[in-house]
Amino acid sequence: MRIALFYHSLLSDWNHGNAHFLRGISWELQSRGHEVRIFEPAGGWSLSRLLREHGEAPVQAFHRNYPGLRSAFYDPSTLDLDEALRGVDLAIVHEWNDSQFVARIGAHRSTRGQYRLLFHDTHHRSLTEPESMAAFDLSAYDGVLAFGNAIAETYRSRKWARRVWTWHEAADTRLFRPLPNVPKEGDLVWIGNWGDGERAAELHEFLLAPVKSLGLKARVYGVRYPARALRALSAAGIEYGGWLANFRAADIFARFRVTVHIPRRPYVKALPGIPTIRPFEALACGIPLVCSPWEDTERLFSAGRDYLVARNGAQMKRNLQRLLDDGQLSRALSSHGRETILQRHTCGRRVEQLLGIYDAIDAPVGSLKAKRRTGEERL
Repeated sequence: MRIALFYHSLLSDWNHGNAHFLRGISWELQSRGHEVRIFEPAGGWSLSRLLREHGEAPVQAFHRNYPGLRSAFYDPSTLDLDEALRGVDLAIVHEWNDSQFVARIGAHRSTRGQYRLLFHDTHHRSLTEPESMAAFDLSAYDGVLAFGNAIAETYRSRKWARRVWTWHEAADTRLFRPLPNVPKEGDLVWIGNWGDGERAAELHEFLLAPVKSLGLKARVYGVRYPARALRALSAAGIEYGGWLANFRAADIFARFRVTVHIPRRPYVKALPGIPTIRPFEALACGIPLVCSPWEDTERLFSAGRDYLVARNGAQMKRNLQRLLDDGQLSRALSSHGRETILQRHTCGRRVEQLLGIYDAIDAPVGSLKAKRRTGEERL
């Protein structure tokens, strides 16, 4: 099958978490013999910032880790859609694209295209900024891939799309795996961005304060840390590692004994059940995980068996101490968490679901068989 993907960036994951899933899905599709063409706009903010701060070396490293994955740069206003979509069976357009470009592809599908066309939403804007998402004309699209049930229900209730499927993110287990022979360098690592104030209080309560109180050797990776955040890390005795290429995360996780997941406030309040891709990747690497409060309403994991939950900073401190002191508990948690990923949350499983969605598009909207096979109602 020939597939065209229109996303913000394949090459850069600088403050661009969607690149993680895009890479894993694209690699999985190619490994199964599908032809994948990936388009990213020229001058995109993520790649531009990455090149400005780190030069060409991260792009070269990307190609070493993802041999065969390439992207084509284009101008959204002038791209020749006849050429880009010639012979394509399936096109997927991500929600980071400009609404005018999204409409251009819809118009092309209406007048010239025999391909199936899907819109992919992996952000909280449909709930936190609904007016911005209402501007997208999806009338010519076959449906929407939503990365959580809360997003899917919003599209259904607002009648923004004719069909909606829940398509969760997942781990690329080719890269995200345990590395048992890597020597340990510390106790705790966290990989994540500061969050523009969306989780500053949570980071102080669930990361900085417990690390300082326990005297842990800890390191943080991420971008967009203002001066006050860097001062807070230093005061807590936490080393700041800066930007980390996502394909290096497995090696970094292997060098520490525990990690945490601290979701941004919009995900906790507006999008319960959507953890973002980081916990999938951490669990795939087999590192014990403690989460600040989030409700797994979509039943993706088993709290207490895949990871521990801390309802407040004091409980985070106790859980971290338990995992660092109790090797048996730590091993049991990491083993169960990784098994959950392998059984339910790999990019391979998401590709299987996507191919099922492709086959089901021509089925009647109310077809129960199609819904059960593709997750149109629930995974």
